[in-house]
Amino acid sequence: MDFSIPQPFTEEMDRFKLFLKKHMVPKLSNWYRDREIPRNFFRDMGQGGWFGIYLKDNELTQYSALRSELIVEKLASISPGVAVATLAHVDLGLTALYLFGSKQLKNDYGKSAVRGETLMCLGNSESSAGSDVANISMTSEKVEGGWLLNGTKAFITNGLISDLAVITAISDAAAPRNKRLSMFLVNLAAEGIHRKKLNKQVWLPSDLTRIQFKNVFVPGDHLLGERGKGLQQVLKIFSYSRVPISALTLGTAVGAFELAVAHAKKRKIFGKELVDFQAKAFEIADLYAKMEAARLMIYRACEALDSGNDFRLEASLAKYLSVMTAREVTTWAADLFGAVSVISEHPIHKFPMDVWASSLGEGTQDVQKLVIFREIIKNF
Repeated sequence: MDFSIPQPFTEEMDRFKLFLKKHMVPKLSNWYRDREIPRNFFRDMGQGGWFGIYLKDNELTQYSALRSELIVEKLASISPGVAVATLAHVDLGLTALYLFGSKQLKNDYGKSAVRGETLMCLGNSESSAGSDVANISMTSEKVEGGWLLNGTKAFITNGLISDLAVITAISDAAAPRNKRLSMFLVNLAAEGIHRKKLNKQVWLPSDLTRIQFKNVFVPGDHLLGERGKGLQQVLKIFSYSRVPISALTLGTAVGAFELAVAHAKKRKIFGKELVDFQAKAFEIADLYAKMEAARLMIYRACEALDSGNDFRLEASLAKYLSVMTAREVTTWAADLFGAVSVISEHPIHKFPMDVWASSLGEGTQDVQKLVIFREIIKNF
């Protein structure tokens, strides 16, 4: 296996770093202050071709997963909160349209979504439905010309700023758990929708929103995929998105690690720089090795995805290892900075908090272990 990064990707990353230096880095402090990412940033990302899905011959097409990994990791090393907002748009909302949308829906919304002009999100979680993905209570009633949605979705990243939402709901209440859900593409400007921004402290400046649906009409042709296949479809989306969120999690560790090492090279204590203490030198070496191991697992997941192979095991391994590593790295980095790390305005403060969020997105560590076990046991 060739572990080198293809030259075209290396050149693209050089351009992406310049893009971030112009379009994000100088503005980040204002975004954190306002707790909001301006829509023009998504347009800039889309027009620059930095999303993981693009248009080719008017068809939605995925870029290489490895290319997307490099972009997401770099973005997250600067701001995990901005990275997760782009992930929610592309790897949850737009990926659902790519995988399950009809040709008409792709024609209607694909071009503007790829350009970052139309923003998307996904809503499955509810107050009683998180790791148990099928345990939702939102209903969809078949009516003339479409469906009526009733219920509430919680914890939706980009829920406040999005134009379209991919929503799961019960369409066949009497059916078995694995056949009772369907998936819909919902216009969030529709009558009967109420949004409330939640007061979170992680993954800033992205929003987390609760969306209430009261007799919201969804046209029949906005059913995504097949009726009764909503559970299988949302699980497939989560499998896809575990690869980029692993890259996001690793990027969070990298951002904290780089800040901490730079600090350790100039911080003096007892007359010596921190890096001159063997204990700290060994910690740096140990954590760097763990980050490299997690990165290689993510690359392996990318390779499996790009090859068209079953990548569920690799994706869950990547998510599991990247979270374990990032938890250790970011806590270590905050400790290295000392008391200043508890100040919310300090650059290091966000990283341990954001890893906490990463451990929940696309399945907790226990969910990853369950997926890993199920994939392993197939071979016995």
